[in-house]
Amino acid sequence: MAACVENCRSQNSTTPYSLESNNQCQLSNSLSKLVKLCIPTLPISTRIKPVSWVDEKISPTYNFLPQVRNEEQKEEEEELWIQIQEEAMSDVQQEPILHEYYTSSILSHNSLESSLSHLLAMKLSNSSLSKITLLETFYSVFIKDEGIRRAVRNDLKAVRERDPACTSYVHCLLNFKGFQASQAHRVAHKFWCQGRTVMATLIQSRVSEVFGVDIHPGAKIGSGLVIDHANGVVIGETAVVGENVTILHNVTLGGTGKVSGDRHPKIGDGVFIGAGSKVLGSVRIGEGAKIGAGSVVLKDLPPNTTAVGNPARLIGA
Repeated sequence: MAACVENCRSQNSTTPYSLESNNQCQLSNSLSKLVKLCIPTLPISTRIKPVSWVDEKISPTYNFLPQVRNEEQKEEEEELWIQIQEEAMSDVQQEPILHEYYTSSILSHNSLESSLSHLLAMKLSNSSLSKITLLETFYSVFIKDEGIRRAVRNDLKAVRERDPACTSYVHCLLNFKGFQASQAHRVAHKFWCQGRTVMATLIQSRVSEVFGVDIHPGAKIGSGLVIDHANGVVIGETAVVGENVTILHNVTLGGTGKVSGDRHPKIGDGVFIGAGSKVLGSVRIGEGAKIGAGSVVLKDLPPNTTAVGNPARLIGA
């Protein structure tokens, strides 16, 4: 714009205030036209933040809802999202200073998938990995994969029900890095299964750097998962984690270093793994088993048993 105005001035060495009124009008009109040419006119849709990040101009291929979804599932998804938005508005009323944060993270989105994609993209992006790239990547998987959408909601409900420190769904969504790391892993695992190993390992690497949780994209993770505190959790490539499992911080589901191939634990449904525990090798932990904090498990555990110690031993058996 400065160049445009300067060009206009160079055409007339006399200041506007010394011109006759007719010349003043002509110059005023000329300047007005130049300013209009120099300042691009943006459409209204680009001046105002859209209700959702899903803008047709940004990502037209992902702006759709899944074709196969029965009414009951759709209603359940919508009810949870409505509750999350209500909790967000309640938080804003308590802390008005957080209005902008809650708006960009929750209230400006039209679905849980959109909000979660935004949150993960914000946290995992860096100077060479753009937020938009990650946002579209996560959203494309969330919106197309019904199983992942269901797992996301089951994880949210599990944290709310089983973690006494979780006060609301929105609290978990915004602040629990164990939940966030789990959802990023689900996307990475999807890519791993599709043979897109470069993208899968990239997401794993960023999750490890940002959240301190290292889950190999090949690991199979069930829904209803709670990773509490999350610091230092490591899950190996061939590990399998069942439904409704609780894992505390500094847990390792790893190999022994002696074998290749299938070399990581298989964790049954409803298992509880205490802080600092190590489960090593291709061992099987039965449904409902509990592993005490700091234990080292090297052998199979029967269902509904409790093991503690290094090496772990059954108690109450």
